[in-house]
Amino acid sequence: MSFTLNSTAKLNNGVQIPRLGLGVYQIPPGKSTVKAVKYALEIGYKHFDTAKIYGNESDVGKALKESDVKREDIFITTKVWNSDQGYNSTLKALESSLKRLGLSYVDLYLIHWPVQGKIIETWKAMIKLLNSGKVNAIGVSNYSINELKETIHSSDTVPAINQVEFHPFLNQKDLLQFCKSNVIQLEAYSPLTRGERLNDPNIVRIAKAYDKTSAQILVRWSLQHDLVVIPKSSHEERILENSQVFDFHINQKDMEILDLLNEDLSTVFLD
Repeated sequence: MSFTLNSTAKLNNGVQIPRLGLGVYQIPPGKSTVKAVKYALEIGYKHFDTAKIYGNESDVGKALKESDVKREDIFITTKVWNSDQGYNSTLKALESSLKRLGLSYVDLYLIHWPVQGKIIETWKAMIKLLNSGKVNAIGVSNYSINELKETIHSSDTVPAINQVEFHPFLNQKDLLQFCKSNVIQLEAYSPLTRGERLNDPNIVRIAKAYDKTSAQILVRWSLQHDLVVIPKSSHEERILENSQVFDFHINQKDMEILDLLNEDLSTVFLD
């Protein structure tokens, strides 16, 4: 499986999403986010993932505005937060996000978390936004198989993406298989375990064998599982490092070793 920084995955509505992106979760609003996004653009990143709750949508927008890269060559994701879910409030939430981003549309709009009792109502609003042309693709984040089933059965529109935490230590094989069977692209956030397992002996040993870093092994593992992957960092050297994963291939034996590291580790709950 060969990839480059320009490689894309084709979503179920035909939209192409870059395989590798920069997540800006927990990057402080203001100069830090602007600097990180501008640097990523300079070295070839085209995919940026933000959200209302991150508080840095306007900074992502500022970086885009100050860049020479054409808008149509950039892929922007943002998300509707839990307190904004529901039909009318979801519609309003996108308008607010677009205003902060300084954009007329986003490439991907996600429901950030499933809110029980509002899953179907919010999804109907997402479909309306898709049909309006203000978003090119719609999807969900942090959805289980049951929540995906509820969403799928509520309409003829299947989510294009399910963005979840995914790495060898949280290897959600059943969810991945369900998404593949239903043509839902799985997208991995926190692919680097937020640093929690970068010193794992198996990761370190495999990284040394390929003359790569532990982070690069984890990103490459996600890519070879056919995921879209959005490692986050505000440090230029790490943003560059995370993109240097296209000149090697993890062999089957090492992929199998990595596949067996699952311990249901969710770093979302480490704070």
